[in-house]
Amino acid sequence: MKKLVSLSLVLCSVLLFVNCKSQKEEQQQQNSKPKPMTDSTDKIAAFTGPFEGVPQFENFSIEDVKNLMREAIDLKMKQIDSIAQQKSTPTFENTFVPYEKSGAALDRVFSYYGVYSSNESSEKFRKVQEKLAPEIAEYSTKIYQNKALFDRIKHIYKNDTASLKSNQKRLVKQIYTEFQMRGANLDSVAKKRYAEIQQKLSKLYTQFSNNVLADEEGYITYLNSDQLSGLPESLKKSAAKVAKENGKLDKYAITNTRSSMDPFLTYSDERALRKKVWQNYYSRGNNGGEHDNNSIIKRILKLRDERVELLGYENYASWRLSNRMAKNPEKAMDLLMKVWKPALARVKEEVADMQKLANSEDGDIEIKAWDYRYYMEKVREKRYQLNSEQIKPYLQLKNLRKGMFDVAGKLFGFKFRPITEKDIPVFNENVKVWKVTDKKSDSLIGLWYLDPYARKGKRSGAWATTYRSYAKLTGGKPVLASNNSNFIEPAKGDPVLLSWADAETFFHEFGHALHFLSSDITYPTLDNGLRDYTEFQSQLLERWLLTDNVIDNYLKHYKTGKPMPDELVKKIKKSATFNQGFGTTEYLASAIMDLKYHTTDPSKIKDVQQFEKEQLDKLNMPDEIPMRHRTTQFGHIFSGEGYSAGYYGYLWSEVLTADAAEAFANAPNGFYNKELARKLKKYLFAPRNAIDPEKAYRKFRGSDAKVDALLRDRGFPVKKND
Repeated sequence: MKKLVSLSLVLCSVLLFVNCKSQKEEQQQQNSKPKPMTDSTDKIAAFTGPFEGVPQFENFSIEDVKNLMREAIDLKMKQIDSIAQQKSTPTFENTFVPYEKSGAALDRVFSYYGVYSSNESSEKFRKVQEKLAPEIAEYSTKIYQNKALFDRIKHIYKNDTASLKSNQKRLVKQIYTEFQMRGANLDSVAKKRYAEIQQKLSKLYTQFSNNVLADEEGYITYLNSDQLSGLPESLKKSAAKVAKENGKLDKYAITNTRSSMDPFLTYSDERALRKKVWQNYYSRGNNGGEHDNNSIIKRILKLRDERVELLGYENYASWRLSNRMAKNPEKAMDLLMKVWKPALARVKEEVADMQKLANSEDGDIEIKAWDYRYYMEKVREKRYQLNSEQIKPYLQLKNLRKGMFDVAGKLFGFKFRPITEKDIPVFNENVKVWKVTDKKSDSLIGLWYLDPYARKGKRSGAWATTYRSYAKLTGGKPVLASNNSNFIEPAKGDPVLLSWADAETFFHEFGHALHFLSSDITYPTLDNGLRDYTEFQSQLLERWLLTDNVIDNYLKHYKTGKPMPDELVKKIKKSATFNQGFGTTEYLASAIMDLKYHTTDPSKIKDVQQFEKEQLDKLNMPDEIPMRHRTTQFGHIFSGEGYSAGYYGYLWSEVLTADAAEAFANAPNGFYNKELARKLKKYLFAPRNAIDPEKAYRKFRGSDAKVDALLRDRGFPVKKND
C-alpha cells in the first residue's frame, strides 16, 4: 500500500470541500436564473494554448499566486451570492447547476498554488502561504455559513428530489450533507466561533507542513568516501551528485527524505550511520526549536474537538466518518485490529530470522529499528537467493512508463504520445507531458504530466493530482492529470533504475491518474471520492506490474535489453509475501494512532510523545518497527484534513483491492480479461463518486469484498468463520 496523498484531494481538504472543479463562462440568465457572471471569470489565471487551454507555469510567479488567489476568491463569492440572493423558488437548475459551475478561476489559481506548495516550494512562497491559508479558510467558511444559499439547498433536498436523476439526487445529498457537517445549521454565535476555529486551524496546518519540510531540508548526513561500505553504485553516484549541488565536492549526501533514507538503511554496513540517518528521518518535527510540531498537534486536536462539539458529534472521528464507507470509527478500528494480530505474529517471525542471521554474521547484537531494513535484505537474499540489486537493472524508469501505458491501453483503451509542442509550459525542466487519446477513435482524453525527481523544495513521497478534471456540465474539457515522484536523479548519462517498491509506487500513482482520465461524470462535485475508497483504484493497478505481459515486454535489463529471466521472476513471486509483517505493522500503527488521536478527549493528551508511546505500548508495538508516519511528521492527518481520522482508508481500500485482484487472477486470460476490464472501467473508474462505492463494487464483483482476501494476499492465516 502506498500512503501517499493525491494533491487534488489535499487542496480540496484545505478548501474544506469547496468545489475543486472547472467551468465555462456563465450565460446570461433571466427571471428564475442567477445573474450573469462577469467575463473576468475566464481571465483570472487563464489556461491558454492548445488542448482547450493548459496552465501557463512559465509565466506565473509567486506574486501572481498571492494576488490572483484573492481576486479569484472575491469572484467566487460574487458567484455564490448571485445564486443565494435569487428571489425565485429554488430548483435544481437555478441552484445546483450554477453552484457546480462556479469557481473556475479559483480552481485554476489552485493549480499554481499546489505546484508552489508541493513541487517548487521556497521560503518566499511559504511566507505567502502562511498569509493566504487563513484567507482561504475564511472564504470557505463564508460559503458554508451562507444562510440564503443553504436555505435553497435544504429546500431542494427536502422537497424537490423525486423527479431528479440518480446522479442528481446523489449530488444534492452530497452537498446538503457537507453543508450540514460544516456548520450550516449552527446559530450565529456558534457560526462565529466555528469560523474562528477554521482560521486558526488553517494557520496550524500550514505551519505543521512547513516545519516537516524544513526538517527534511535541514538534516542532511554527509559521508566520507570510507563510509560507503555496502552501498550500491547507483546510490553512491546520486549521493555524490546531491552533495556537489550543496557545495560538498568530496562528500556523499543522504538527504532526510524516504527516497534517500530507505535505500541507505537497506544497504549501508555502517551501523552507527544507519542509526543517525534513521533518527534524523523519524525525528522530523520533533527536534525542538522553531520547527517543532508537538505543541501544534495539541492545538490542532483541541480545536478540531471543539469544532465538532459545536456540531453535536462525540468526537472528531465520528464526525469525519459519518459520510464515509466505514460510517463510524468503531467499524474502521475493527478492521485494523483484525489485521493487527496476524501482522504482529509475522513480525516476531521476521525479527527471529534476522536476529539469528545477525548473530551468525555480526556477533552478539540486538536488532534495532535502524537495523530492520538492513537485515531484512540479508534474510531475503539468503532465503530466496534474491536481493534488490538483482532486480533493479530490469526496472528502468522509461520502460516501466511504457509498461504502464501498455496496461492502460489494454484495460481502458488509452493511447499515450509524448508532447512535442513547445507551447506546453512546465514548472521544471524535468517535467514531461504526454497526450492521451482513445485508441479506437483517436479522440482527445487529456494530458499526463510527469515530475519524477526529488529536489530541494519538493515535498517527499509520491502523489497524483489534476490541474483540470472532467465534467460534462462544465464543457467536458480534456483532463490535465499529473503524477509526481521523488526518484533520485541519476548522474548524467546513467539510467533511472528503481527498486521493486518504487516501481509499485509508480504503478500505484499512475492508477490515480487513470482514475482521473477515465472520469465520465456530469457534475464536478461528484469527482471528489470518499477517502476510504479512492485508494482502491490505484492499489489495484499495482497488480499489473507482475503480469506476464509487463514482465516479458518491459522488465528488460538496461544494458542487454534481455527480459527478466524466468528464474528471477519466480523468486520475486515466491517472495511476494516476504516482510509483510514490517510493511503491515508500520502502516497499521499509524492508522490506529490516527483514530486514537481523534477519539480521545484532547485534554487527556498532555504530552504528544508520551501519548504516542502509551498507546503503542498497549498495542504491543514491536520496538524494532516505528510508525510509518510518527506523530510530528504525520502530514496526512495534521497538514490538512484530507486523511485526518481517515488513514485507515488505505486498508479499507486494500480489502477491495485484494478481492478484485482475486477476481482477475481467477478469470480466463487473468488480469487482461476483457469483460472484467470493461466492468472495471464502467463501474469502478468512470463514475468517480456518482455511484455509491458499495453499490458500484457489487456491480463489478457481484458481491461485497471480505477481509479474508486481504489476509490471503499478505500470506496471513485466515480463520474460518472469522
